[in-house]
Amino acid sequence: MRVLLLGKNGQVARELQRTLLPFGTVIALGRNELDLEDVDSIEPSLQAHAPDIIVNAAAYTQVDRAETDQQAAQRLNAEAVGFVADFARRHGATLVHYSTDYVFDGTKDGAYLETDETNPLSVYGRSKRAGELAIEASGCRFLLFRTSWVFSADGANFIKTILRLAKERPALRIVADQFGAPTSAELIADVTSLALAAHRRDMLADGIYHLTAAGKTSWHGLACYVVQRASELGFELKAGPETIEPITTAEYPLPAVRPCNSSLNTDLLTRGLGLSMPGWTVHVDRMLEQLRRQEQTS
Repeated sequence: MRVLLLGKNGQVARELQRTLLPFGTVIALGRNELDLEDVDSIEPSLQAHAPDIIVNAAAYTQVDRAETDQQAAQRLNAEAVGFVADFARRHGATLVHYSTDYVFDGTKDGAYLETDETNPLSVYGRSKRAGELAIEASGCRFLLFRTSWVFSADGANFIKTILRLAKERPALRIVADQFGAPTSAELIADVTSLALAAHRRDMLADGIYHLTAAGKTSWHGLACYVVQRASELGFELKAGPETIEPITTAEYPLPAVRPCNSSLNTDLLTRGLGLSMPGWTVHVDRMLEQLRRQEQTS
């Protein structure tokens, strides 16, 4: 079995290089080996590697920049995905792909189901939804996972930003009216491998699945939790939970509109796999402990 992993330098892909190993030979490509924005290079590269499984963890993820860089976001998140999906169909390969909570507008009261109507508010969200539609239209075998608020000890993410700012500043102002489930790249990669194994045995159908940690919080709630736990672990911080001021989205305007409710219902996936998702604090704790060990040994 040959597994081709695209976007090898991303947070999720780094973890996938571990969890995909049981499926066979894993070939991991980054932008230097295959630039998905160059759509003419996709077909020959995929043909050269002749994959049985394609895992696409590559994406244009600079949400705010996408508002003025629409063509690049569309090429990488939609057009390239369509080319990869078409190749998978023609060559009998299975495609695994990742999407986002940003395909929804965040106005629903409860957690979003896979079947709920999409209504992305940003260029990024629209480009990711276009990628979803391209996969569905291709006719290939696929697993498509929507996730949210991704973090890991590697790469740039909200948790690492909060730690840095808490070391530099005595007080922070963080948005408190956007809600979602912080989800670790480790969890995404672990569940991906379980789902792919079930899919290979025809125990999990093709389709879109929501994959996030259990529970929800706000960005403000996450920041307070991170600072509290980091302090308990011995990080030297200037800010504490009590000095993190909750603010509204309107007080912190950004180029791209974010959904206020990013909660995704994961029942379809958890029932299909017979598992329960851990609460979002579990992997936040693991990441903070890992960063603390790194700090102590550096």
